[in-house]
Amino acid sequence: MIVKRLGALAAFVAMSAIAGLLIAATAVPGVLLAGTTASSGIHVFQSLPEYLEIGPLAQPTTIYATQADGSARALATFYWQNRLPARLDQISQAARDAAVAAEDPRFFQHGGTDLQGTLRGALATALGGRVQGGSSITQQYVKNVLLQKCEALPSQTAAQKATAQSCLNDATGVNPERKLREIRLAIGVEKRYTKDQILQSYLNIVGFGGTVYGIEAAAHYYFGTTAAALTPAQAASLLAIVNQPAALKIDMPDSPDNGAANGYARNRQRRDYILRKMLDTHRLTEDQYRSAIVTPVRPRITPTVRGCKVAAGSAYFCDYVQRVFLNDPAFGPDVDTRTARFNRGGFSIYTTLDLDLQQRAESILAEWVPKTYAKADLGAVLVGVQPGTGRVLYMAQNKDYTQDPADTGAGFSAVNFATDQDFGGSRGFQVGSTYKVFTLAQWLTDGHSLAETVNADYRTYRQSSFTDTCGGPWTGTYRPSNDSSGETGRRSALQATALSINTAFIAMAHQLDLCAIRRRAQAFDVHTATGTPLATNPSSVLGTNTIAPLTMATAFAGIANHGVTCTPVAIDRIVDRDGDDVAPPQSTCRESVTPKVARTMADALQAVTRWGTAANLNHTSSDMLAKTGTTDGNEQIWLVAATTGVAGAYWVGNVSGHADMRRIRPTHGTPPASARVSVMRAMMSFAVDKYGGESFDAP
Repeated sequence: MIVKRLGALAAFVAMSAIAGLLIAATAVPGVLLAGTTASSGIHVFQSLPEYLEIGPLAQPTTIYATQADGSARALATFYWQNRLPARLDQISQAARDAAVAAEDPRFFQHGGTDLQGTLRGALATALGGRVQGGSSITQQYVKNVLLQKCEALPSQTAAQKATAQSCLNDATGVNPERKLREIRLAIGVEKRYTKDQILQSYLNIVGFGGTVYGIEAAAHYYFGTTAAALTPAQAASLLAIVNQPAALKIDMPDSPDNGAANGYARNRQRRDYILRKMLDTHRLTEDQYRSAIVTPVRPRITPTVRGCKVAAGSAYFCDYVQRVFLNDPAFGPDVDTRTARFNRGGFSIYTTLDLDLQQRAESILAEWVPKTYAKADLGAVLVGVQPGTGRVLYMAQNKDYTQDPADTGAGFSAVNFATDQDFGGSRGFQVGSTYKVFTLAQWLTDGHSLAETVNADYRTYRQSSFTDTCGGPWTGTYRPSNDSSGETGRRSALQATALSINTAFIAMAHQLDLCAIRRRAQAFDVHTATGTPLATNPSSVLGTNTIAPLTMATAFAGIANHGVTCTPVAIDRIVDRDGDDVAPPQSTCRESVTPKVARTMADALQAVTRWGTAANLNHTSSDMLAKTGTTDGNEQIWLVAATTGVAGAYWVGNVSGHADMRRIRPTHGTPPASARVSVMRAMMSFAVDKYGGESFDAP
């Protein structure tokens, strides 16, 4: 063992001596070196890369919503590394001095590497059998930059994991070759940047334990303050963590080695060493040192909560915004790239969410639909969009948002009931009679009128008698029924719409092409929540397709917007870390029906609010169109409404199970089916007060 260590000592000292000569040669190119070994070493050293592509540091991304006064309020922050960049003039002198005293006392004298420290590290390595110490602040900065690059690599597949691990080994490997490469790169950094720039960069990149990176985030997390306000004792305590982040961080109250119970003894020991070094190097006065050394290590942990859960009632909208980013190829070629960019990119994402409407939607749902109910697994959504722009204005749900597997109660959900499955949503819900508007649209497009009547009597159809150029013919028979009695006989299309008469709509569809009805729905951007094709069998006319509430709100906004449907958008503006605008996803608008057909549809759907199934809904001064929907067994209940200023959808029903929404009474002694008009009247009245609505043109 002794012989082995002496051999290692001799080899490493020789290498260190050569490294010292190489450092001198690089720092002072004109120096003359004698000896073949030194010259050979310099040649090898000079062949190593000098340039270090630093690149931007990982920074948090924040999602914002708009408050009543028009100002932005942060909803949630996302980060891979909790880092808040700070300029050197935003970092206290005590923190700067603590860094230099603790990590590199000769930082301002050397040219990138401290030869004394390197030789000391070489000796320790030879005697201890591993590389130790000796790294200057510049070398540590280089190492951290290389680590950042490795940790940013994707690591989903086995090949990607192997590549990432190889990168980490190259950046942190315990061998002299890595050390020489680090020295070479450090000298290159010193040639490009000033000492102040390097110190600033180091204090912004270095880790302080866990996900806390950089002095500003560390000051906030550990002491609830800013980097500019750090005292000598606080600064030294933070810089102590850098030495051994896992062992010396001060947020572990029950740690046997470094917990609150023993005054964070290990951190304090290192802190006091740093304070002494600051005194010895004249960075503290005697009085400052005496005051700092008697100060107890007393953290005030102030975590930066990340993720959408912190957004409370707006969490589902927050989740939707995040998924909009992660699903958009404009932000990267694959999900891994987009996720890394989202969590590291330092974006400020300003959304379409109107907090006035959002808070109102949350309070209405809290009043009418409980989070948990013994007789049913109830779900409910209120979601609204702006006609003509597609901007999503509110998105509320009756459950508490979570992505934590530990949250297993019925009051929690990770699923956003308002959106498609690809955006964190469910498989959708049958939409019932709200889907009838697309048969109405095709009826009018094909030249029929609201006054035209059909036979609404109960009868049995041969399904093969329906036209379906998409996928028919259908086999078997179909006998529709109505929700209420007394709705048979000859009925006009206007009556069929206002009173939601099933038998009349099947009679209308019997005169149309079921495939054309599907295409008409698609023209309003209607699609299933799972992305599967819309069904075209005869019963689909009555709303058997499973669709997300946001999709239905968007379609009704298209009717109110003179027949032009604009796809939903959740982001108004994206600003990157440098303050430059990044193009957000855009709404796409297209004509779903002609203005003439849209006017006639609006006239029929206004009748719904006047004397139809949603009578007494409209308590505003604006024209409003609407349609109710109820599925078989009253399992899903819908009401969708719109003015030219705002459109909204309300869904309440079974998330699982088969409860009858006309028989249960979760709140106010009122079944959800009976309460839907009250719920939407409260929501739409509030929304229309702010966003208004013009009169619909006469049909």
